[in-house]
Amino acid sequence: MPFNISELVTVSFTLFAVIDVIGSVPILISLKEKMGGFGELKATLISGALMVLFLYGGKEFLKLLGVDIKSFAVGGSIVIFILGLEMVLGLEFFKSEKNIKSVTVVPIAFPLIAGSGTLTTIMSLKANYGETTLLVAILINLIIVYAVLKSLKFIEKLLGPAGLIAVRKFFGVILLAIAVKIFAANAHGLIK
Repeated sequence: MPFNISELVTVSFTLFAVIDVIGSVPILISLKEKMGGFGELKATLISGALMVLFLYGGKEFLKLLGVDIKSFAVGGSIVIFILGLEMVLGLEFFKSEKNIKSVTVVPIAFPLIAGSGTLTTIMSLKANYGETTLLVAILINLIIVYAVLKSLKFIEKLLGPAGLIAVRKFFGVILLAIAVKIFAANAHGLIK
């Protein structure tokens, strides 16, 4: 499959919206203060490994469960839609770990960066885009995640509370539109 810059931009932006590292800035700052800091590079590498593992091994895992990619994409589009609603409406459908004592680098990498929404999105996007495009988009997003983790205080000062809310709502609307597109592209083959 030839490499398409337009598709790369779409996939990169989709992952950026789902990862929502900017929207996670307040949570990350709080965790960093309570833990006395965390390994930004380690958190980035662990989350990247999870995403790449799911990109290449997700299909086999689904086969083991007896689920095809189109079905998973439709299910994933529903999760992405709910994530978008969560961001736009300010509700919390997906509960996060509140026990700060149990927080290590892995919870930062897994639930916040490479959470279920991100992994579901990767599989949903794989139904419509090539692996190379997805891999490059993941790498681009990991660079952004690392940069954000390294400059949390600066981003907080730059955007302010109102700016963080506005960014989160904007990406929420984008996610809603992406979810509808993924659903429409895959649902027709499932209903007979």
